[in-house]
Amino acid sequence: MADFLRPEAVAALARWREVMIAAALFAAGLWLGLTSFGILGWIGWLLAAGGVALGYAALQRLRFARGGGGVGIVTIDERRVVYYGPLTGGVADLDALLRLELDPQAHPAHWILTSEDGEQLAIPVDAEGADGLFDLFAALPGLSPGTLVSRVETPPTGRTILWQRSATAPAIAKQARTPTVD
Repeated sequence: MADFLRPEAVAALARWREVMIAAALFAAGLWLGLTSFGILGWIGWLLAAGGVALGYAALQRLRFARGGGGVGIVTIDERRVVYYGPLTGGVADLDALLRLELDPQAHPAHWILTSEDGEQLAIPVDAEGADGLFDLFAALPGLSPGTLVSRVETPPTGRTILWQRSATAPAIAKQARTPTVD
C-alpha cells in the first residue's frame, strides 16, 4: 500500500496520525454512546471524551512541531536530551536544567537549555527529532504546553526565558526522590 501513495502523502498521514486516531476514537465513542443503552452507552461517552482529550493534545503537539529537516538530530532518553549537530552538540538532563530559553534571532530559532553547571545546549527548533521536546518541556513544573505552542507559533522579538527554576526550589530529581517520613 505504501507504494500506492506518494512519499509526501505518506509523510503527511504520518504527521497527522495522532489526530486521526483521536478522531476515530471520538467517532467510535459517539456512535456507541448514541446507539447503546446502559453501561455500553456510558462507555461510549467516555471514549468520546477521551478522543476529544487526545485530539487536543495531538493538535498541540502538531502545532509545536516544525517539521524536521533542520540541522542536527535530537534524541531523548530517560529525561536526557542529546543533540548531535554538525558543528556543536551536547547533552542536557532535565533534572539538572536551570533555564529554558527561546532565541528567535538565531537562524533557525534555537531552544537554549542551561544546566546547573552553566553549560548551554542550543538546539534548532527544526532539528530532526526536536518535536519530541514538547513532552519533555511540558514536564517542567509551571510551564504550560500552551505557552510552548504560542511561543513557537509567534516567536518573541528577542531571546526569551520560557522557564527558570526558582532559586529556592531544589533540582527536580532531588525533589522527586526525597523520601517522606510520617
